[in-house]
Amino acid sequence: MASAAEQETAHQEHTTEQATDQATGRPAERRAWAEPSGAPAPVVRPGAPNPLGARYRVGPDGVAGTNFALWAGGAEAVEICLYDDDGAETRLPLTELTHEIWHGFVPGVGPGQRYGFRVHGRWDPWTGARWNPAKLLLDPYARAVDGEFALPPEVYGHVRDWPQPQVADTVRDDRDSAPFVPKGVVVHDGAPDDGWTDDRRPKTPLADSVIYEVHVRGFTKLHPGIPERLRGTYAGLAHPAAIGHLRRLGVTAVELLPVHQFAHEDHLLRRGRRNYWGYNSIGYFAPHAGYAAGGTRGQQVEEFKEMVRALHAAGIEVILDVVYNHTAEAGERGPTLSLRGIDNRGYYRLPPDARRYTDYTGCGNTLHVVQPHVLRLITDSLRYWVTEMGVDGFRFDLAAALARSMHDVDMLSPFLAVIAQDPVLRRVKLIAEPWDVGSGGYQVGAFPALWTEWNDRYRDAVRDFWRGALPDVRDLGYRLSGSSDLYAAGGRRPYASVNFITAHDGFTLRDLVSYERKHNEANGEGNRDGTDDNRSWNCGAEGASDDPEVNALRWRQIRNLLTTLLLSTGVPMLVAGDEMGRTQRGNNNAYCQDNEVSWLDWSLLDEDDTRGEQGVRGAQDTRELADGAERGPLELHRLAVRLLALRRAHPVLRRRAFFSGRRQAPDGLRDLAWFTPYGAEMTEADWYAPASTLGLFLSGRDIPGRDARGGKITDDSFLTVLHAGAGPVEFTLPGPPWSGAYELVVDTARPDQRAAPGTVHKGGAVVRVPARAVLLFRVTA
Repeated sequence: MASAAEQETAHQEHTTEQATDQATGRPAERRAWAEPSGAPAPVVRPGAPNPLGARYRVGPDGVAGTNFALWAGGAEAVEICLYDDDGAETRLPLTELTHEIWHGFVPGVGPGQRYGFRVHGRWDPWTGARWNPAKLLLDPYARAVDGEFALPPEVYGHVRDWPQPQVADTVRDDRDSAPFVPKGVVVHDGAPDDGWTDDRRPKTPLADSVIYEVHVRGFTKLHPGIPERLRGTYAGLAHPAAIGHLRRLGVTAVELLPVHQFAHEDHLLRRGRRNYWGYNSIGYFAPHAGYAAGGTRGQQVEEFKEMVRALHAAGIEVILDVVYNHTAEAGERGPTLSLRGIDNRGYYRLPPDARRYTDYTGCGNTLHVVQPHVLRLITDSLRYWVTEMGVDGFRFDLAAALARSMHDVDMLSPFLAVIAQDPVLRRVKLIAEPWDVGSGGYQVGAFPALWTEWNDRYRDAVRDFWRGALPDVRDLGYRLSGSSDLYAAGGRRPYASVNFITAHDGFTLRDLVSYERKHNEANGEGNRDGTDDNRSWNCGAEGASDDPEVNALRWRQIRNLLTTLLLSTGVPMLVAGDEMGRTQRGNNNAYCQDNEVSWLDWSLLDEDDTRGEQGVRGAQDTRELADGAERGPLELHRLAVRLLALRRAHPVLRRRAFFSGRRQAPDGLRDLAWFTPYGAEMTEADWYAPASTLGLFLSGRDIPGRDARGGKITDDSFLTVLHAGAGPVEFTLPGPPWSGAYELVVDTARPDQRAAPGTVHKGGAVVRVPARAVLLFRVTA
């Protein structure tokens, strides 16, 4: 280890290097305490400690300006730094300190002004103190961000390239980071209602919801019906061509992958890649500037609002996937971009060795949500997106990390308690990813009554059934009927379960039936990244195939999985592109693939289903579409549309209460009954026996609850037969009192679902169920 004198000598060599402007290569210009014109700097008035951030307003004397307020608990001094269009910096001290909030009002500063903070304090990483005024810091409350994060050595608070890397994070780097980091932008506050009155929101009940997980850029980047200048942007998603697809499909909500301002990781930038998914947030109030078509000096804020308005006008809600569990600053060797330089000990969970970070997220750090100011940051952000940006709910990434008290996950934690009593947040949709990577982090079924959850047990059971890997059907029975074993306690309902088979991470639906192993070589990590637990079956060939039998089986398996999902009790979630058979070529962790691997290939729907959305068939796995199978995507899309229309029309498929399973007068029908292929109700022994065929009867005769006028809810009754066996099976349709006759409504063995099968069978009749198929019957007598 180098001596203290050697470290100091090398440290001085680093600090004497002159910072340069990233764009021009010229020395960065700094103007302390003076305007760019050379005129005296404006007098910073005391201002107010609330609200936090930069807020443009008119002062009591009629002078317009911006109030700046920053919580920096242990800091010794704070400067607000203003930047003109040439990058010249004006530094002004914030001398007022109220309850650990540094604040001041700067006359003449208005919307469009770029700014950042410099925070002074001790440098003592061994105790967690990492203040470094050489680093320009992004305002945690910035509502717009201009510029992108590059990660040269200058943006690190420590000397990144210190010759002894094991102690590099303890040696302070005094080079100016301002030329290399984006700046916050002062924006206009919205009007008191800003158009977001409740009657403009679709307010779709959770039980009626169908969630569509979508990436703003990936969904629109290749869409031929969207003007090229709008592709990949919020304006592109607001375009009628994009919204038209969503409406025709029949989804009720889009769940947007992260749109908070995020940064790209250093290891990706070094390999010439970027973070595509966006789970690396650094600005919790700012729409990601990279998705804006109209500009990044505040224009992205209005563009996002216009997107939300357009989706609402189409009856579609907007749910944000949010990442409040960690930030882009990573671990002790990560960059100093915002919170680390403001108050490292105040914002992050630190272990007894305070030089390190407690990591429940797998991303290097964990926000310390128990701290009041951190909790305030998160809840202020959530309320802002609801009240001023118009969103309808949130999906919380690694939500268990937010529910931890001091160490353990606690369903009475401050975060969950604050959400439960907040008059704004408790009325929007709250979806938990109910796990993190820490000890005791797996919490599926444990969140409070206001919350719904991603149900990975549904995913695993359905995947295993259709690949023939379930030892019995006990778990499958719970998953298809709303997962009462997980959610019936504590007053929760079937819609507490967000049912999904695929998500952004993992295989697409098409890849799930085409690959048994991940193929992530393009990520540049030696195929080590991504899960090995895919629960997939390639139908006899790995990847693209010229075999028509293999391809036909794959499309049938996709139809089986999709039909199972959309007929299950709970809230279904589709991943954008699964309805048309999109492939990622076996990549199950495409987080850094901002290219055709991740973007939707709209040429898959370049026939009549697109209704004018024209395209030329691309090169994406065209071999799989050979020998008459080229209509697979179109047929799959039509099936999805048909199933969603069926779900929308029948409340028995959208139950708001769990099934009782008890016999009901006068004829002893159950609201839910399970049948063997012999037409007999399943016994206890049947649930424990291996089975590839299952019959599920849903009675629509007396559905719990009342309609809007207080009347009883009744519906048709349905029988679903799921058969995962490799050969056909004979199934006896239950006779009276269950039904006197059944009409076949869906048959996944048929590729073309444009015309309903329409075949009617008498109760008690024996029907032949094709190999690996789902049959849906409607009771007609």
